[in-house]
Amino acid sequence: MTTDTPPTRSSPLRDSARRTLQLEQQAITALVERLDEGFDRACELILACRGRVVVTGMGKSGHIAGKVAATLASTGTPAFFVHPGEASHGDLGMITPGDVVLALSNSGETAEVTALLPLLKRMGTPLISMTGRPGSTLARHADAHLDAAVDREACPLDLAPTSSTTASLALGDALAVALLESRGFTAEDFARSHPGGSLGKRLLLRVADLMHQGSRLPSVPLGSPLRDALLEITRQGLGFTCVVDVDGRLSGVYTDGDLRRTLDQHSDLSGLRVDDVMTRPGKRVAADILAAEAVRIMEDNRITALAVVDDDDRPVGALHMHDLLASGVI
Repeated sequence: MTTDTPPTRSSPLRDSARRTLQLEQQAITALVERLDEGFDRACELILACRGRVVVTGMGKSGHIAGKVAATLASTGTPAFFVHPGEASHGDLGMITPGDVVLALSNSGETAEVTALLPLLKRMGTPLISMTGRPGSTLARHADAHLDAAVDREACPLDLAPTSSTTASLALGDALAVALLESRGFTAEDFARSHPGGSLGKRLLLRVADLMHQGSRLPSVPLGSPLRDALLEITRQGLGFTCVVDVDGRLSGVYTDGDLRRTLDQHSDLSGLRVDDVMTRPGKRVAADILAAEAVRIMEDNRITALAVVDDDDRPVGALHMHDLLASGVI
């Protein structure tokens, strides 16, 4: 008896989807061979720019232009989108001579975009064009041209922008990544542009941003009755307490886990002091380390809380795994 799964039958819908994906894949592959000195020149203009990259385009190219601007801005190249139609009615004031304009148009003849050419030339603002026609008006008047031509659209009518917009989007990504690498842009830099994302939280939040401090810091003096330590753990609700010496330095910690071991080893708790059963010296971290590093320490040691100490080993805070979960660090 065979259990082989019968081959999946095709369908006209999936056949159409495969043709579209293959055509768009071919369009992107063709870009690789056409990269030339114009790409280098475009990067040089942007790297030398003291202002921002102003990205513009009309229709579907405008939608791609907006995404390209967002990608540039999030990867170390200040950029924003300006609608070419609005630019001719006042928004041109958003563009300065210190900026660089990146204009997208598959035909290179889009009226709203080419109308900006004399104005940009008058201001002396460098222009980078991305078109599907190297001989077009927009390409010829640009300081650098990016060739995004495609053999045909994925649309069976060869009309709807499909392969051409995919190619422009990919070329915009290639530009952003080349600039990112040239600038030495790091993950920390990326996080500063994405403070609300999980990466930003992992790379920007530090222990000091999340720790409990002041009256919320669990602490008892060395030599305290075990009962006092248990009351402090219960009062603060962090699952542990710091134990400090007469100079306020951390001598150890007493945790929920220590309590279970104490109950297992001692039948009478009434005469015990916290010194007798605490964990020495106890895990501790500095307030200025990344919260993500504190997570690693907790995971490696299979603990759920950490004492936070200053340079003199005096407790200044307490960090619990729940704080890291609530903040989105993990």
